[in-house]
Amino acid sequence: MPVARFIGMRTHDVRFPTSQTLDGSDAMNPDPDYSAAYLRLLTDAGDGLEGHGFVFTIGRGNDVQVAALRALEGRLLGRGVEEVLADLGGVWRELVHDSQLRWLGPEKGVMHMAIGAVINALWDLRAKREGVPLWRLLASLSPEEIVDLVDFRYLTDALTRDQALEILRAARPGRAEREARLLAEGYPAYTTTPGWLGYDDAKLARLCREAVEEGFTQIKLKVGGDLDDDVRRLTIAREVMGPDIRIAVDANQRWDVPDAIEWIDALRRFDLAWVEEPTSPDDVLGHAAIARAVAPVPVATGEHGANRVLFKQLLQADALSVLQLDATRVAGVNENIAILLLAARFGVPVCPHAGGVGLCEAVQHLAMFDYVAVSGTFEGRVIEFVDHLHEHFVTPVDVRGGRYHPPKAPGAGTEMLRRSILEHSHDG
Repeated sequence: MPVARFIGMRTHDVRFPTSQTLDGSDAMNPDPDYSAAYLRLLTDAGDGLEGHGFVFTIGRGNDVQVAALRALEGRLLGRGVEEVLADLGGVWRELVHDSQLRWLGPEKGVMHMAIGAVINALWDLRAKREGVPLWRLLASLSPEEIVDLVDFRYLTDALTRDQALEILRAARPGRAEREARLLAEGYPAYTTTPGWLGYDDAKLARLCREAVEEGFTQIKLKVGGDLDDDVRRLTIAREVMGPDIRIAVDANQRWDVPDAIEWIDALRRFDLAWVEEPTSPDDVLGHAAIARAVAPVPVATGEHGANRVLFKQLLQADALSVLQLDATRVAGVNENIAILLLAARFGVPVCPHAGGVGLCEAVQHLAMFDYVAVSGTFEGRVIEFVDHLHEHFVTPVDVRGGRYHPPKAPGAGTEMLRRSILEHSHDG
């Protein structure tokens, strides 16, 4: 019987004109066009299955990210499908530690994210071939199989392979019960839908009211443009929702360290669930200084975290209280597993970033795997939800009653509808 091989990678520059309605607008990104540098991995297996992955961007530069994807095609063409999918830990190391590609980072930026899209597409294909959703596939792996996916280089001063195995083995009892609970109850969510900075006060109030009616117990508002505006908007949200709904705020990297401390101090009277990305995502010491100064207001960050090393340092420095990994910012599923294990090692809850096109669909699998096989708890954990662009995906998220209900379709949730790809392809 002939060996099935990879025969092609198709890439697409897909962009949605969300700037027209100011969906996604914040203090640093006033006019985003939600976009995806998208890829499809093709094989000659004859089963019709493809692996789908993408990198989320917000418009200009999406073509650069697509070019980075194309640079990786030759690393898979002609290789056996079974061999590649059986060793995704080895494939991750091979791509990330390619000496010439690595020089462009190392382990950060456009090429690192492109590798993540390829890795995610491979996981999508593997889950489809095994007939299960990605979260369930990952949760079914043994502790040894999971740690084999992780590159512990640069991590061992904070997390060793043996320590990771201890975390996973401790979580193994009760996996079946947690999976059953997840299927019955869903995973807690919060919504950013009301919070975009470009919305007027009437729309803010209406969307806050609708969020409560839909069962959400937490929302998030964008801040950082103007302090008086922030106070006014938070006052509206708190009056509409009452004292029992949690409100987080997100500055999207807007402030210097002293400005962040002063601004957060002015907003703390609104009983903030957390303050997100108060300064540069790379400034570990700045985040630590802010966290000390604004306590007990929790600091959250991570959606722009470039790699597992940055997350390690943030945790070591007590610079965050809420870790916000992203499905497409680092090098895919494998690196996000490393980040989940780091968070478990330090006892910090993971509340994934989502909202951008396809991010809700993708990141839910990581959070659900974490609950079933790593942390074993919902405590302090919520997945971000924004009600934008889900209609473009083969398996859109199912969010009801303020909770993500687990996907049951095979794959990683990253497959976009063919007609959506064609209709929203950018011709430059």
